[in-house]
Amino acid sequence: MNKKLLSFMLAALIALLAACGDDGATAEDKNNEEKAKQEEASGEKASGEKAKMPEPDLEGVPEVVAKVNDEEIKKKEFTETYKSQFQQMAMQSQMTGKEVDQDKLKKQVAESLVGQTLLIQEANSRDFTVSEEEKNKKLEEIAKQQKLESKEKFLSKLEEQGMKEEEVMAQVEKQMKLEKLLAEEAGDLEPTEKEMKEAYEQMKKQQEKAGGESKSKVPSYEEAKPMIKQQLSGQKEAQAYQKLVEDLKKDADVKVNV
Repeated sequence: MNKKLLSFMLAALIALLAACGDDGATAEDKNNEEKAKQEEASGEKASGEKAKMPEPDLEGVPEVVAKVNDEEIKKKEFTETYKSQFQQMAMQSQMTGKEVDQDKLKKQVAESLVGQTLLIQEANSRDFTVSEEEKNKKLEEIAKQQKLESKEKFLSKLEEQGMKEEEVMAQVEKQMKLEKLLAEEAGDLEPTEKEMKEAYEQMKKQQEKAGGESKSKVPSYEEAKPMIKQQLSGQKEAQAYQKLVEDLKKDADVKVNV
């Protein structure tokens, strides 16, 4: 299960913003793009030919990629997710020179979709309710993260990509039900002060070990604390989701066809 599972539903929405152009791209995306361009330019100089980005191989993918209990995961859903994951892997392969193992990636994506489906099925089986107020608050939070003025601006951006407000609200409701499911199953996932300090000391050692100027760039604990808290919370949440998926699989009827 991908560690980004903890926010996969909202991430799917946010990913659409990237298609709007550079304004929707993250700093990491831009950095990766720049590195890929530099690597490509280097390849051109060395060989006299433009380095080509690998293409996703979707030949032979069945119409029903997997079946989870009575629910089918269709080729269309798999393809959309696979292309997104492949694009990231392909960019890394341009920088590292290591070829993308597409067979392995297909299995990972299929398993990820199976896990997501199991979680959604379980969340829907419980009496979780999500109010309009909760959904609107969540959308405001996402808009803020994307540096947009309001949820209306966020919805407008998504509408430009062909996603209607009703679809967005349905996806947000699913994500919030998953959050309620996780809270009920895993309880408090807030990292302790001790855990954050231990993570800080580890980070500091890694930076000092790197040597050079990085030694003087180590931030204080208080400066690094918000980032460390977010990182540890994300790790705990991903681990809790993974455990829940593994437990659900034990009683589920799952068949993967890739």
